Amino acid sequence: MYRIRLFAVRHSRAFEWLYARLETTMVALDPLFARVGYGRIERPIAAVERVTKGLLFDCKMCGQCVLSSTGMSCPMNCPKQLRNGPCGGVRPGGYCEVKPQMRCVWVLAWDGAARMKEGSKIRDVQPPVDRSLEGSSSWLRVSREKAARLREAREASRTTIAKAFPDARAHEPAVAPLAPEPPAANQAGSKR
Repeated sequence: MYRIRLFAVRHSRAFEWLYARLETTMVALDPLFARVGYGRIERPIAAVERVTKGLLFDCKMCGQCVLSSTGMSCPMNCPKQLRNGPCGGVRPGGYCEVKPQMRCVWVLAWDGAARMKEGSKIRDVQPPVDRSLEGSSSWLRVSREKAARLREAREASRTTIAKAFPDARAHEPAVAPLAPEPPAANQAGSKR
């Protein structure tokens, strides 16, 4: 499992690309997921996520995945479960002070982030882990939140003109007068 985790960090750019495609697909499936019910699809998607991410990243299913911010190195693999950088006990060569045979999760995270297109996200401060989300699908939650933001943005852009001219209806006549017909149209109708 540890070797696969190291492989994932070395190929973090490819996994970043793959995850972006997965997220796009899940956002596109939002209407279907909403119709079926998010509560019904949570367990099957969480099971697929657990197997996939468990194999590739030694995922602990915290429910708040930050792999895309940490160079595909899961911070939950840190014996101290630090979410925002290494502790002060990183050994020479980048090894963990608690598990000396393991490379520090955060040394790997910086290495993986340097390979990623969005590698600067490693500088973002992560909130503490919300233990109530453990075991839930972060894929599903993130895609649902993104789909909701896209819906809100579409709705906002649709009503922007109406909001820009709030008094337009008050000054506009309820029924527009008909324009007079051109003379050629009147003559053509009378000849029949």
